[in-house]
Amino acid sequence: MQIRLAKTAGFCFGVERAVALTEQAARSGAPAVTLGPIIHNRHVVERFRRMGVREAASPDEIRDGEQVIIRAHGVPLDVQRELERRSLTVIDATCPFVKKIHRIAREAAQSGRTLLIIGTPTHPEVQAIASYVAQPYVFESAEELEKWLCADENRKNLPLCMVSQTTQTQKIWKSCLEIAKKVCTNCEIFDTICRATEMRQEEASFLSRSCDAMVVVGDARSSNTERLAMICRESCRSVVLIDQAEDLDMALFRCAATVGITAGASTPPWIIKEVNNKMSEELKVETAQEENFAELLEQSLKTLNNGDKVTGTVMAIGTTEIEVDLGTKHTAYIPLDELSSDPSVKPEELVHVGDQIEAVVVHVNDGEGVIRLSRKRLEAGKAWEEVEAACENKTVLEGGVTEENKGGLVVNIKGVRVFVPASQSGVPKGGDLKEMVGKNVQLRVTEVNRARRRVVGSIRSVAAELRKAAQEKIWSEIEVGKQYHGVVKSLTSYGAFVDIGGVDGMVHVSELSWNRIKNPAEVVKVGDEIDVHVIALDPEKKKISLGYKTEETNPWTLFNRQFSVGDVAKVKVVKLMTFGAFAEIIPGVDGLIHISQIADRRIGKPEDVLSEGQEVDAKIIDIDQEHKRISLSIRALLAPQADEQDAAEDAE
Repeated sequence: MQIRLAKTAGFCFGVERAVALTEQAARSGAPAVTLGPIIHNRHVVERFRRMGVREAASPDEIRDGEQVIIRAHGVPLDVQRELERRSLTVIDATCPFVKKIHRIAREAAQSGRTLLIIGTPTHPEVQAIASYVAQPYVFESAEELEKWLCADENRKNLPLCMVSQTTQTQKIWKSCLEIAKKVCTNCEIFDTICRATEMRQEEASFLSRSCDAMVVVGDARSSNTERLAMICRESCRSVVLIDQAEDLDMALFRCAATVGITAGASTPPWIIKEVNNKMSEELKVETAQEENFAELLEQSLKTLNNGDKVTGTVMAIGTTEIEVDLGTKHTAYIPLDELSSDPSVKPEELVHVGDQIEAVVVHVNDGEGVIRLSRKRLEAGKAWEEVEAACENKTVLEGGVTEENKGGLVVNIKGVRVFVPASQSGVPKGGDLKEMVGKNVQLRVTEVNRARRRVVGSIRSVAAELRKAAQEKIWSEIEVGKQYHGVVKSLTSYGAFVDIGGVDGMVHVSELSWNRIKNPAEVVKVGDEIDVHVIALDPEKKKISLGYKTEETNPWTLFNRQFSVGDVAKVKVVKLMTFGAFAEIIPGVDGLIHISQIADRRIGKPEDVLSEGQEVDAKIIDIDQEHKRISLSIRALLAPQADEQDAAEDAE
């Protein structure tokens, strides 16, 4: 059996902070009391009771001189004011994410907006949020929200403000979001689901889809624990919610190949360890090393500083940021604009959930329990090192041209801006530099000044080397008859010059087409990609003669494949002579209709019957392969009709 423990299981930052503050108060020696359970976990509450921290249900039960600890869920506004009135020493352990919602609710009340809360009405966190406005509305589902909005048409146009309980599921929140956006005309929406909660729920969903059974560890009174169990049951048929290791019924897992373990944000580390160890021991899988609560807490409080390089696991990819697990209880994230120096790249092209990712810490907010990371800055540092090394070693780098300015081009190499003077761009003098924008180029760095963030490069030098190497390769391999795929570089009155991979060859106008043409532009244009073959070369003078027309395109070959003596063809009269008319059978192949074969009677001249441009049916009566001559006859098609007419006249 395999046991898979969720990386995000256990205390979130807000709970961890509340527990740590209570620990400090308990060890200070002064009497301490929590206003309501510090978190929704009876084991933690009992532990603090043994340490001398008692629990009070209301301010009336608090004695003068006691330190008052406000629980992680927060308390209603009237309770806060009562504590202030009594001048009690208050230790505010309210989760920073919950405090943020309090601020949103307060601002909504001040601006006259009606507050809509997506959450459980009886939950202490929701009750505290609701206390900031005169008339809040709380909805447990999207159906309740829609029903309330549609009950009165005026409500749809009210100035509204919608927030969520921090432990709400994304599924319910997104359903409510869709309704609000569809129905409401003036609603401010704040996604206040805790990032840690979102990550925990996503991981629980992932585990439940891939495991045969799931164990959810936590107090049944905990809202986020209950929601975790609900999420797991959507994808896994065997889900148990337990409060402690002693509650485990191991018989439930005897037939499971994989069992996932997750835990609510209020579940202490030692209980998760006990559950994991019990299952490991009884199911004979490798156990983790025992650690006491203090050690686990200290480990989870690992501090980070700006500039630190860290490695974490991608937990979720959102629309604005990427969630990263660093092994601490901080919520770490990378804003999408800090993911890559390439603004066109999509996040899912770079990272996937479960990937290991390196980044640098750019901001630590212990108050809110978040760490902002940047992969782009880490890459930029590495890119500068690479650019400096390339300059020193004269190696070639590749990047994309991002803009054209008065002096030249700007090339982006892994986030480093490289300036390429116009003279080093490879574009001919007077050419349009804008055509280079958006293209990938190779260049050599010629100057680096990191202090001034100045880098200069040359595209031309690399292009010249590549072209020289290509020319040497072409001349070492070229031979008469060899085929090449080339690009038309220029046109003259006598032919077209074609680049066949670093070397230009000339296709004479007579080799462009089997038909007679006056100008090469009738067949090709600059920029065309064409297949050519070598018909002659002069290595000493570096001259190559190329052919474009092939036997496959020879009109005479095409004619012979299509027609034989005796066939009838639709032909076009192209020229009238005294002795007959020339007619085009297919482009490039003409046949002669002798004057005697134009009509079934004697005629003075061809134009008495035919005109140039006229299309007629003619029979092929002879093909001279040696001299490529074809004889046609219109009379041969008319003679049977004439014979029938003569026979009819004789009968009369």
